[in-house]
Amino acid sequence: MSLKILQVDAFTNRPFAGNPAAVCVMDTPIEADLMQAIAAEMNLSETAFLWPLEGATEGGYSLRWFTPATEVDLCGHATLASAHVLWSEGYLKPEETARFSTKSGWLSAAKKEDWIELDFPAQPVTVTSYVAPALIKSLCCGGNIRTVAKNEVNYLIELQSETVLRSLEPDFAQIKKLPLHGIIVTAPADSDEYDFVSRYFAPAVGINEDPVTGSAHTSLAPYWQEKLGKSNMLAQQLSARGGIIRVHCKLPNSNTAPTDSENRILISGQAITILQGDLMIR
Repeated sequence: MSLKILQVDAFTNRPFAGNPAAVCVMDTPIEADLMQAIAAEMNLSETAFLWPLEGATEGGYSLRWFTPATEVDLCGHATLASAHVLWSEGYLKPEETARFSTKSGWLSAAKKEDWIELDFPAQPVTVTSYVAPALIKSLCCGGNIRTVAKNEVNYLIELQSETVLRSLEPDFAQIKKLPLHGIIVTAPADSDEYDFVSRYFAPAVGINEDPVTGSAHTSLAPYWQEKLGKSNMLAQQLSARGGIIRVHCKLPNSNTAPTDSENRILISGQAITILQGDLMIR
């Protein structure tokens, strides 16, 4: 069996930056164990598998994401990479919307000139007054924590400054022991070019530091919207590779019940293919 596979750098417009993802477009699904084995072989933060949904509306695909260690319920950069491949390889026309059936429900992607806009569910966090000593120990950041918040997936930690965030040298063994998938660490941006900056650590799912994390911005966007009073923001993820993310919050008014189109975050980024080939499975 031969499968076409591409490697795409997401949330960047230049090679060897942003977050690399492998994308495998198939006619029909393969076994989950084989998807996991391929993801381990690719050894990237995420490998995406997608195939057209029978009877679905135009542009409808099933999409699953795997780290080298496990399957995940939501991934931003590999969704961005998947949409990029569908357009760049001619599976969809540029004006068509990519629609994905996933473990997090239906997601969509639209081409906006040389940017791709993802429509994701918001994953807001709740501020907590209790800061576990193990959490502070794992980040090695002393008294530089401003706020601790969390949801069912991640901790979100705001630090005093971008300088402190850049200098973090986390204890990944300690982070792996924490009860949630990972830690989003953020700070206000030093530069007027960006609204906020972040880093993301998730050794529990096989990723010590993720280069650029689209899904983390479903939590970061509502957090910073409340602090900054802005719905449209430009963010930078401060990994070694780095990446740029535009976010737009579509959140309900606190005095009204949310509609189907609310509680969403629009996440935009760029992408570039750097490698393609055939995966030979005998």
